[in-house]
Amino acid sequence: MTRSAGGGGLLRRHRDFRLLWCGETAGKFGASVTGVAMPLIAVSDLRAGTFQVGLLSAAAWVPWLVIGLPAGAWVDRVRRRPVMLAAAVASLLLFAAVPAAAAFGRLSIGLLLVVALLTGTAAVFFQTAYTAYLPGLLEPADQAEGNAKLHGSASAAQIAGLGSGGLITQLAGAVNGLFANAATLLVSLLCLAGIRHREPRPPRAGRRRGGLAGEVGEGLRLVAGDPWLRTLTLFGAASNLALMGYQSIRVVFLVQDVGLGPGTVGVLVAAAGAGGVAGAFAARRVAGRFGTARATLLFEVGLAVFALLMPLTVGGTGVLLFVAGGFCVTAGVVGGNVIKAGFLQSYCPPELLARLTATTAFVNYGTIPLGALLGGALGTALGLRTAMWITTAGVPLAGLVLLLSPVRRARDLPTCRRPVDGAGSAGASGGSRRARAGG
Repeated sequence: MTRSAGGGGLLRRHRDFRLLWCGETAGKFGASVTGVAMPLIAVSDLRAGTFQVGLLSAAAWVPWLVIGLPAGAWVDRVRRRPVMLAAAVASLLLFAAVPAAAAFGRLSIGLLLVVALLTGTAAVFFQTAYTAYLPGLLEPADQAEGNAKLHGSASAAQIAGLGSGGLITQLAGAVNGLFANAATLLVSLLCLAGIRHREPRPPRAGRRRGGLAGEVGEGLRLVAGDPWLRTLTLFGAASNLALMGYQSIRVVFLVQDVGLGPGTVGVLVAAAGAGGVAGAFAARRVAGRFGTARATLLFEVGLAVFALLMPLTVGGTGVLLFVAGGFCVTAGVVGGNVIKAGFLQSYCPPELLARLTATTAFVNYGTIPLGALLGGALGTALGLRTAMWITTAGVPLAGLVLLLSPVRRARDLPTCRRPVDGAGSAGASGGSRRARAGG
């Protein structure tokens, strides 16, 4: 673990964290440009239908269902930074291949689906390794600040990326927007390569007799047997189903039903995403004042109700309803994520963190492709505005998982685990602190 001496902010005094922060911020910017460009390529260049756009969104998340669990167990066996580097290289080449294919007249929906599927596979390995890598880079006392800075800057980068994505697609074309993601992935790659911290090799003695399958099972038992981990994982799954349901069709909704142009769509989505910055920087203060469990309910349940403003969006000043609803939802999701990230880092043993990340992601992210397909199917069958009503209503309804759990009765989320049967299930014990991330 890298020690940072001296006072001042973490970005100023910790070189390796600064590089990780720069790389992650650049990567989130590029990913947000792609989040606008890919559906616009499908709609504008390839005349794709609503269901095909939903299928494109789903393809990026299917790998979590297919390889998420074994990827987590495998990442626990190796150093995390080389995995992140390899994943970034693969994504860079894949995104650059789309405008190259368009230049040769080979662009198709099938190609976009393959690129989304393969870059989603790379993202499984990158995100799993990244989540497990951060606690080894920072001292425990720095982790809360690190989580807040990473989530806050990621939200700011996503806002800039969404706004820039609309502008880039309007000026240079949607296909060329993917060059922006390739460039930011190169920046991310260089930043990761410049980090001096070197992880120790994971000990072989820590591996289970059952091999990879046994380690996957251990991660599943850890989540299923712990009431706190189980609650947050099930909530994340329900929430992501609804979130991706409306996010997969929001661009088509704003273009076709509301009648907006690509540039305006990018600006609106970016303005709604500004809530993520507010949520990231409010999370620590709200959790410190009210407790991490109560703050989780405020962010994930209270703010989620405003999702119902988005289906009311109409032209003119009516677009402010989309911005207000999206701002509140994004603030709630990111604020909740900051708290959950710290909770997991303090609550879970480091040697199990990648496995825990992959197990929770398998459940959480596994509903994302289902949500994307649901949004596309509802939009095709019932119309886009009706589909927006149904999917946005699911966002506050997901909060019932938290309200029917131990989170509702606690002030703070626990910070340590107490083994119950020695097998991997655990009960929570004592203490209160700050931290958590989720959704």
